[in-house]
Amino acid sequence: FTSEKMADVFSYESSDIDWCEDNYKHSEHVVESFNTMSSFVFFIIAPVMLYLLHPYAKERNLAVHLVWIMMIFVGLFSAYFHMTLSFVGQMLDELSILWVLAVAYTLWFPRRLFPPFIEDRATFSSLVLGVTVIATVSSFIKPTANAYALNGFGLHLLYVLAVEMRRCTDEKALRLAKISVLLWVLAISCWISDRVGCSIWQKLNFCYLHGFWHILIAVAVAYGTTLVAYLDAHYEIPYSRPGLQYWPCNEWAVGLPHIVLKGTTKTR
Repeated sequence: FTSEKMADVFSYESSDIDWCEDNYKHSEHVVESFNTMSSFVFFIIAPVMLYLLHPYAKERNLAVHLVWIMMIFVGLFSAYFHMTLSFVGQMLDELSILWVLAVAYTLWFPRRLFPPFIEDRATFSSLVLGVTVIATVSSFIKPTANAYALNGFGLHLLYVLAVEMRRCTDEKALRLAKISVLLWVLAISCWISDRVGCSIWQKLNFCYLHGFWHILIAVAVAYGTTLVAYLDAHYEIPYSRPGLQYWPCNEWAVGLPHIVLKGTTKTR
């Protein structure tokens, strides 16, 4: 019985979720081809961001690299989920996102916004860990609600960002914040449209919005993590005199943003 149950959760289309893209259109082994292929955008962006954020991570905390290392797993599990639409694929996909959010909270949530009963980041990290473990267990109770809960965390992060940007006067940072929010709005619009407006997109023979969500959210995370890392560096390691640049060409002010440190530990 147990082995049969195990086989069921790994089997193709055992998940209750089915996105708008036509199933098995290009391969009998891949349920959603475009959604699967678009997940590989994380494999392209993650190594570049690991390289670009290394000077900041080296000065601040090497745990910063965990975010983009885990984003590689988000891409891997997303590809597996859309290739199979299996229950296990769904849970791996969603839980990997949950734990990326948890790491981001522990690293970058502003100290001044900590609850009154929390005195340091170590205690806050323990609280986040506890909540994440509870959320992980709870995610198996009603899996179809997981994605909406994760987007709820996204809304909270937007609120925190809005609060922090009120104190910011750096024009580059303000521009980066606007682009980050715009990318997130475009991404979430694609996700919602694919989820609730599938019949319309099928009539238009354009069922690829969830794939565009993958691409847009990967870029949005690159912009967003750079922004919060910049704010974090500004408050936590001000001696480093952080600045913002773009890769591969800073003069264009387009591409992948990253932090440059004009000072070092010696500057302190």
